[in-house]
Amino acid sequence: MEDRTKELERPGCLSVGQNSEEATPTDGSRQNSVDNDGSEDHDGTSNNVDSEDEPELPLNQFYPYIRCALCCGFLIDATTITECLHTFCKSCIVKHFFYSNRCPNCSIVVHQTQPLYNIRPDRQLQDIVYKMLPHLEEMERARMIDFYKQRGLEVPKPVVASPAVPVLKNQKQRRELLPQSVFTIPPELDVSLQLEFVGAEEGINNYKPLERRYVRVSGEATVRHVELFIRRKMELSPTCQVDVVCGDHLLDRYQSLREVQGSMGDNALQDGILVLHFGLVLPAHM
Repeated sequence: MEDRTKELERPGCLSVGQNSEEATPTDGSRQNSVDNDGSEDHDGTSNNVDSEDEPELPLNQFYPYIRCALCCGFLIDATTITECLHTFCKSCIVKHFFYSNRCPNCSIVVHQTQPLYNIRPDRQLQDIVYKMLPHLEEMERARMIDFYKQRGLEVPKPVVASPAVPVLKNQKQRRELLPQSVFTIPPELDVSLQLEFVGAEEGINNYKPLERRYVRVSGEATVRHVELFIRRKMELSPTCQVDVVCGDHLLDRYQSLREVQGSMGDNALQDGILVLHFGLVLPAHM
């Protein structure tokens, strides 16, 4: 895993919203540009157009989000723990759970006996990693083929990738070529939530306001996931407890939102949105 990181690390900047090929320019692409004197490219456009449209950030600033904390390499088969939403390489987290049932990052108990039940593939994050590091997928594919061939096994067929998006000069061109389906809501996100903050118990002061009150999530998500979302957005102390209420009922943290919506019926809905109220309290023993 560490070799993978060393091979792919290159100096350079990534423009926000930029295609992956622009993040790590090759010598061939540099030959098509002119000196940094404000002159024009071969296609007649100015070199300064992109810098005016978007800020540029060093690629290493994204490392905390695209590297695995266990192997320190870039994420491969990104897999997220559903209890705390920390992400690792699939092979790394599976090996970790052979001898531990806690998250390597935050030490939360993932599951008392079967932690592998509470992990899910994060395909969107993996796609982002592959777009930011365009050679990573090819390298991993080559290593996998070597692995199977050395053991005389049949090589699995690759998943058909979507057509590559051409490199575009500015945001306007990108927006014009984006398919409309990009802005549609995925069918698995079938529950709309409205989170209403009702207040905090005396003694709880250090928290941020919840700016994002409306959320669309999967019906398989639990009240526990809603609590984790609230904790992250409001930066709550671990000693603070989040009570989530629907109507007059205090919800069990392991209830799924689909169960909540089904049991509460139309009384819990406003214009098709499931309304949940939450408050911040101190644990009873305190």
